[in-house]
Amino acid sequence: MGNPARSSHAKYSVTTQFVKASFDIDCKWKSGPAPAYRVYINDELFAERTWIWREHYLNEMLQIQAEPGVYRVRVEAVRPIGGKAGKFRVRNHMIDHGAAQWIDHATLEILP
Repeated sequence: MGNPARSSHAKYSVTTQFVKASFDIDCKWKSGPAPAYRVYINDELFAERTWIWREHYLNEMLQIQAEPGVYRVRVEAVRPIGGKAGKFRVRNHMIDHGAAQWIDHATLEILP
């Protein structure tokens, strides 16, 4: 379990949790400029990478300090200038630290 951090506001306090969640990602593309991808949690951009590897995968780690709740995780392919967007595959979702669980491939729940 992560150490909750407390932040106080005028009339209430909010408890957040620190979570490390990860997944493996790989990409296939035929030719042209290397494709890229973005990772969003809800609508906040967490990562953007250009895919330069062939026949390899990356372990994408998300370090999150947030209130308990359900969060949408989205991987978006980015079309490079003069090229085509790659086909990204996401799998092996894990919780590396903290109180959380993957509900499905695109939904992360941070537990109280």
